[in-house]
Amino acid sequence: MLRRDQKLAIYMEDAVLAYGGKMGFGVLRYSPNPIVCVIDSKTAGRDIKEAAGMPRSCPIVASVDDALALGAEVLVLGIAPPGGLIPQVWYPVIDLAVRSGLSVINGLHDLLGPRYQNLKPGQWVWDIRIEPAGLKPGTGAAASLTNRRALLIGTDMAIGKMTAGLEIYRVALERGVKAEFVATGQIGITITGSGVPLDAIRVDFSTGAIEREVMAAKDADLIIIEGQGSLGHPGSTANMPLLRGSMPTQLILCHRAGQTAITTLPHVPLAPLGDFIRLYEDLASACGIFIRPTTVGVALNTAHIACDEEALQACIDIEKELGLPTVDPVRHGPGRLVDALLTA
Repeated sequence: MLRRDQKLAIYMEDAVLAYGGKMGFGVLRYSPNPIVCVIDSKTAGRDIKEAAGMPRSCPIVASVDDALALGAEVLVLGIAPPGGLIPQVWYPVIDLAVRSGLSVINGLHDLLGPRYQNLKPGQWVWDIRIEPAGLKPGTGAAASLTNRRALLIGTDMAIGKMTAGLEIYRVALERGVKAEFVATGQIGITITGSGVPLDAIRVDFSTGAIEREVMAAKDADLIIIEGQGSLGHPGSTANMPLLRGSMPTQLILCHRAGQTAITTLPHVPLAPLGDFIRLYEDLASACGIFIRPTTVGVALNTAHIACDEEALQACIDIEKELGLPTVDPVRHGPGRLVDALLTA
């Protein structure tokens, strides 16, 4: 649906400098599409590279009209609010964008297609969180594969699982590895153009959905499966279908440096990282019924640490604690994690 030459405007109202903009930041960091601007009236006039430390530069503007003046063709809803629902205050903005001829990428649970049916030729609305047709329950088929299957696991939501996976995938390809990336959320699907929106799938078919994606990539030597949620988060249900559908051979733990509790539920503490790893490995193996994966490294999110030396020391401390290679895959590169995956 989205052509790679179409120009994007990313709607991030009040999210450039606050929690919740992970969709927009993911697109800014990894989308191959040209991005003409970010929309956020609170930080308008700045550049996203300077304001949020993004690797690419584009202006932050105040409105849809400003985005149109810069040649935008597609509006991306770049905020992931709690619960994944569209706030009512967004609808006038989206209405204006559609009336003005912009197509829309919507990664939230509320569907926009039914609202906008009289579109102009070439205009479209992409509701990503729609269950694919033809799904079946899981069968454990991925256990029969002989390749390496790396699942990104995390201590919390929005911890960097997709980012770590895409960084590992990028470097694996650069090294000539026959690798595939299985996107399981709206950001990964938007960036890669394929995948399955796991949190929009009925529970009976969720394992089968992941299994289907992994089996479609069976000819790859390394399959990287984007993780979702966390076993330690009371609101997360994604990990069991990911474990059963992919039958991973390796795990990469994703964690935010210094975090001790669930970000949005501070009354819920995080378990020690070693205990967390064992929990994932134990559940994956189910008392020896299935493959027992090996955790081979830690992707540590240090984006909130300004000092490079402090960020590096945070990695060193966890590496000493766990005996596993630990890096921030954005700050330091994912090379050691790729090494660990290929030699495990």
